[in-house]
Amino acid sequence: MAASPATNTTLARNHGSMPPEAVIFGRSHRMIAIRTRIEKIAAANVPVLIQGESGTGKDIIARLIHRLSPWESGPFVKVNCPAIPGTLLESELFGYEKGAFTGALGSKPGRVELAHRGTLFLDEISEMDMGLQSKLLQLLQDGQFCRIGAQDDKKVEARVVCATNRVLEKEVDTGRFRQDLFYRINVVNVHVPPLRERTMDIASLVEYFLEIYNDKYNCNTPMLSLSLLQQMQRYHWPGNVRELENLMRRYVILGSEEAILGEMSARRPDTLDLELPLDGPVSLKKITRQAVHELERKLIVRVLEANNWNRKKAARALGISYRALLYKIREAGLPSSHSKQISSDLEASE
Repeated sequence: MAASPATNTTLARNHGSMPPEAVIFGRSHRMIAIRTRIEKIAAANVPVLIQGESGTGKDIIARLIHRLSPWESGPFVKVNCPAIPGTLLESELFGYEKGAFTGALGSKPGRVELAHRGTLFLDEISEMDMGLQSKLLQLLQDGQFCRIGAQDDKKVEARVVCATNRVLEKEVDTGRFRQDLFYRINVVNVHVPPLRERTMDIASLVEYFLEIYNDKYNCNTPMLSLSLLQQMQRYHWPGNVRELENLMRRYVILGSEEAILGEMSARRPDTLDLELPLDGPVSLKKITRQAVHELERKLIVRVLEANNWNRKKAARALGISYRALLYKIREAGLPSSHSKQISSDLEASE
């Protein structure tokens, strides 16, 4: 069960930007299994590989592993591999000695050294070039590394957690990732499912982000309507939890469900969302009606967006009466901040 809104806000303040575990893991079986797995592996000083699409919460899971480990009091050092150019990543990771290269006016410890007796989190490790992969392999094998320009190796004790949005097995097959390093970092594997595969957790996440951003921006934006929540359940979520968070931030600031619907519609694949039976006969008439209804719904949304959700202008653009458009909006379950006005307009037109 998700934590209460007040508890969510308190926990968020206590742990920075990390949502409470009950919200992140939700009630879906796959996420509960991941949480159980994390609790088992946290105490063991073995490398962990976290795989999943961008925005699924790999960073949050890495921090949770650190927080549940015996090295919680030690540093958590994150390295965003693609954010640092390859020529600088080596010195950023392993540090350098004075005079090692032009501009090295003094010695500097690297992120590996700073993670001593803590956790080193290598985000998007698939972006690391082959030369650096070799040095990382030495660190994992011997617990030793060498600063750039130094003669002697240094020892370090750190839990290494890696994350990637790619399938590393394929990267190994294509020669872009070392096979021996893959086996070293893949002692324990955690695969985070995309949000579209855990839609039963969307309501809890919506409530959490709504409380957080209402508090942050001093707003009192109400909970989303049931019709919009149902559409969120059917949405494909290419940006996963990060996309949901951004939508809820926008909703709190603008106070309009249309802002969320417009963004979702713009990113919806140009395919029909048809519910086909898994077994038994297929009714062509029923499927055709469903396809027409879905196409009509998408067309109405796009015309409404093009007219800034002015329903009278949209009705003229569609070549239908204002009253007909109101009925179609209500039948399609499209959210509107003016739902009461729609009902009043319909009653007045009857």
